[in-house]
Amino acid sequence: MTGTQQAPDTAGQVSDAVKGNWVDTLAPSWSRPYLRLSRADRPIGTWLLLLPCWWGLVLAMVSDGRASWFDAWIFVGCGLGAWLMRGAGCTWNDITDRHIDGSVARTASRPIPSGQVTTKQALGWAVAQCLIAFCILVTFPPMAIALGVLSLLPVTIYPFAKRFTWWPQVFLGIAFNWGALLAWTAHTGSLGLPAVLLYLSGMAWTLFYDTIYAHQDKEDDALIGVKSTARLFGDDTPKWLARFLVITVSLMGIATVLAAPDGEPLKLVLLLLGPWAMGWHMVWQMRRVKLDDNERLLMLFRANRDCGLLPVLFFATAIIA
Repeated sequence: MTGTQQAPDTAGQVSDAVKGNWVDTLAPSWSRPYLRLSRADRPIGTWLLLLPCWWGLVLAMVSDGRASWFDAWIFVGCGLGAWLMRGAGCTWNDITDRHIDGSVARTASRPIPSGQVTTKQALGWAVAQCLIAFCILVTFPPMAIALGVLSLLPVTIYPFAKRFTWWPQVFLGIAFNWGALLAWTAHTGSLGLPAVLLYLSGMAWTLFYDTIYAHQDKEDDALIGVKSTARLFGDDTPKWLARFLVITVSLMGIATVLAAPDGEPLKLVLLLLGPWAMGWHMVWQMRRVKLDDNERLLMLFRANRDCGLLPVLFFATAIIA
């Protein structure tokens, strides 16, 4: 070990975190439980929250044919806000699930059930992240601010969804894709139909990737009575994944057609390549799904960062075409 590298904090490491991540190796020891509450050692969730924001922003820029320095701030602000609000949401999730997490193998090592932090400390951390995120939000136009505040409702409800519905992933989709509405509105000043369709497309995508993810916990969930689409679909999961794929691509495709500037066919083609490429990535995932291979399931879930980046790439290309 070199003098500049800190040994991983394996005693407090969360089981499904990437081994040797920066939280365990570089962060001050006092901060690690809080960063683990925020899933800073598992960045995929931040990406999945952020990417719909970038979809909405870039598609709005293509739609009205204008860009400004404020769009650069929206781009960065969404990144910071996604990190903070994903952290706040995960912290709130861990608070509400503190009695369940200790009974599930994958989650028993999380900071609250493992005793790294108290519930009161976790609640204070959640509030602090929300307040910082609000400071970013108030730099956006009034309609975007209102949407941002309203997003707290699905974030608050989501952790309880698995107790009363077999479709908790719908509530996750409502919360995680809100940025498509917010970022579009931050650029344009008002909400538009393409943003709504993009939002619904993202919800279908969330059902796709989080059903894959939920299969990791289906046995523990059955024992403790927690509901999920993975348990609901069972061996029919591949059929449902195919349906979510079609809905995702179709709604995003319609959104791009509606947003495309009139008389610019090249831009339309580039926009349509976004959902097309995303759809093929989802096909690639489906072909590799093994419902009882947790390592494979986690790998495919994490692959959705690249899946969601594909529309961003093609939408951005359309700006300069």
